[in-house]
Amino acid sequence: MNQDYIQPNNWSIIEEGFDADRIKSSESIFSIGNGAMGQRANFEEHYSGKTFQGSYIAGVYYPDKTRVGWWKNGYPEYFAKVLNAPNWIGIKVIINGESLDLANCKEVKNFRRELNMKEGWLSRSFEITLHNFIEVKVETTRFLSLEMDELGAIRYNVTLLNNDAQVVFAPYLDAGITNEDSNWDDKFWNTLNVNFEDEQAFIVSHTMKTEFHVCTAMQTQVSLNGTVLKQEKTINDTIDYIEFQYNNHVNKGDTITLTKFGGYTVDRNHDKNELVSVAKKTLTKASQIGFEKLLELQKESWAKIWKMADITIKGDVKAQQGIRFNIFQLNQTYLGKDARLNIGPKGFTGEKYGGSTYWDTEAYCIPFYMSTKDQEVARKLLTYRYHHLEKAIENAAKLGFTNGAALYPMVTMNGEECHNEWEITFEEIHRNGAIAFAIYNYHRYTGDYSYIPEKGLEVLIGIARFWHQRANFSTAQNKYVILGVTGPNEYENNVNNNFYTNYLAKWCIDYALENIDKVKEHYDSDYTRIMNKAKLSKAELQEWKKVADNMYFPYSEQHDVYLQQDGFLDKELITVANLDKSQRPINQKWSWDKILRSPYIKQADTLQGFYFFEDHFTNEELERHFDFYEPFTVHESSLSPCVHSIQAAKLDRMDQAYTFYLRTSRLDLDDYNHEVEEGLHITSMAGTWMSIVEGFGGMRIKNDTLSFVPKIPNQWDGYSFKVNFRNQILKVNVAQGSTKFELIGTEELKIFVNNKEVLIKPNNLVSV
Repeated sequence: MNQDYIQPNNWSIIEEGFDADRIKSSESIFSIGNGAMGQRANFEEHYSGKTFQGSYIAGVYYPDKTRVGWWKNGYPEYFAKVLNAPNWIGIKVIINGESLDLANCKEVKNFRRELNMKEGWLSRSFEITLHNFIEVKVETTRFLSLEMDELGAIRYNVTLLNNDAQVVFAPYLDAGITNEDSNWDDKFWNTLNVNFEDEQAFIVSHTMKTEFHVCTAMQTQVSLNGTVLKQEKTINDTIDYIEFQYNNHVNKGDTITLTKFGGYTVDRNHDKNELVSVAKKTLTKASQIGFEKLLELQKESWAKIWKMADITIKGDVKAQQGIRFNIFQLNQTYLGKDARLNIGPKGFTGEKYGGSTYWDTEAYCIPFYMSTKDQEVARKLLTYRYHHLEKAIENAAKLGFTNGAALYPMVTMNGEECHNEWEITFEEIHRNGAIAFAIYNYHRYTGDYSYIPEKGLEVLIGIARFWHQRANFSTAQNKYVILGVTGPNEYENNVNNNFYTNYLAKWCIDYALENIDKVKEHYDSDYTRIMNKAKLSKAELQEWKKVADNMYFPYSEQHDVYLQQDGFLDKELITVANLDKSQRPINQKWSWDKILRSPYIKQADTLQGFYFFEDHFTNEELERHFDFYEPFTVHESSLSPCVHSIQAAKLDRMDQAYTFYLRTSRLDLDDYNHEVEEGLHITSMAGTWMSIVEGFGGMRIKNDTLSFVPKIPNQWDGYSFKVNFRNQILKVNVAQGSTKFELIGTEELKIFVNNKEVLIKPNNLVSV
């Protein structure tokens, strides 16, 4: 059973009623972020029940020593941990001597939590009866500012309902925190100093090993019925903790409020000796602007994002809520402001997976950022990988590759591989191809070729060298083969000739050769610079071509399909429809041994190749492969439903496309994979966007031109989206029976709709 407690709503995620069993799930779902930092939706006040505390700072990590049974040559020495950062949101609330704690009280009523995606804030309200019979109403609002991205703000109201009482607010900073997923229970943080000045407090600490210096700061203010109280406070501090205590007598019916500003300054952005002074200025500025005005600025910032990124769906609230949740979380995770950052698979919502960068960025996220922001943001994501090229060459060298062959990491923070499962680290090498495909995809969409001579060609050469060396000639097949790999389907390890990997390898070499010729012809000085650096010879290029032209692809004449890998047909081919539902998800019910011997596919694998390279195959071929592989696919990866939704739409199977769309858009809201408490699936959320724009909208680039084949599920009355195509904004509005196009720009745009040319003039509605 999937969870079903999130209230359907077009613009908000809403939970009503308090249930301790879903606290950790809600902490993930209601997470907030601003691209520079983020946090799970932990309660501000003390909570003694089961909870997963988490605050995170972009780019700050710890190299946790790898934990393996025994060492293998080539293993990464560490697993990069997304670090649980010092906690600044905490507020102890004590009423007549009793701690306010939702897990330890007489009764909780009218509990409601809302994540307002349109305006970018999180709120909570409830009424609680304590063991001392005091009844209070609590209302909180919290947001992480997009305008001032080192700042967050909390407003915490307590209203006494049945009695007068002494109310103590004790806002605090706590640097004595740990990670849930530490390998060796190492200490990740070292506190350097704790101090305060007036209503501000600061804890300066640094990460062990990586030496990131961070100042965690807060400023607090208490008011009664809206009037600020000037009062003495008690200060309690230890070596890694500080709290201010405000003690007030409050009459029945009155509301006492704590306003708390907090956040982080980091030596990634400032001199480490000035972190406290920068934090002081930030807090002072915030208090001068005030909570209400900051909230207004937050609403304005989100309005600008939604103006371009929103997708509207008419007639299906759950589908509408799903896509907006995905778009919202992607923007909370990465805004494209800082080229040193990337899109972590859990964003700021949990610690699982470690690292900040997977192949997900190139395969799924770049199309979303290219279309909903501008090409500079996508270019930054490509440049991020260019800056890691030397590390990719080092990663390959550790595995025995030479001559500048580059293997990009499966998981990384700084370009070094930091994933430590051999079947992934050594074998899931298809990730290399996604890096090259993203360069191709960027040029195809933006028309900006300049990236390739400036940076991209060096990356393509390193990747081509890797594939050339990774393939070997098989005399039995009289072809080049690639042995001992894991494809996108991680339920198959150490297989030979994974179709997707082999096809990608051939394409990468061909694409590199094509661009070497192009740069030679049109960018003479870049060509000379790159050839001198790479020391490429004609003989080496001929060797590459020999591998690409003679690559082996396993094929079944019987089924008329490419085989996922050698030996796939040796499996007991029982479809998912004939698998007992009690055995799902198999990754939680079966041994790894049983999974590896089964035919079950975690996510699109052969079909991932058909998604990337659909122009290389006919619709009939896609249909055959879809009909063969989808029945064996368990979709236990977040990256699976979106690819299948796009392909089902292309095949005019709209009911199936819609089902897959709902699954990808509500993967976390409905917790399809029963793991949302560990954090959200951020990178797959870009796939949800693709399901609508590329799937239902049928958007492609063909012959250097935008092309659409619009379709609409029966369940919808209409949907609309915008894309930024080469600095022209095109709005697409699809209804049952017609599609309208509107161009926001200065020049006319030629597009194709259902393979017919359509000319759209600026600010002129065209209906097809």
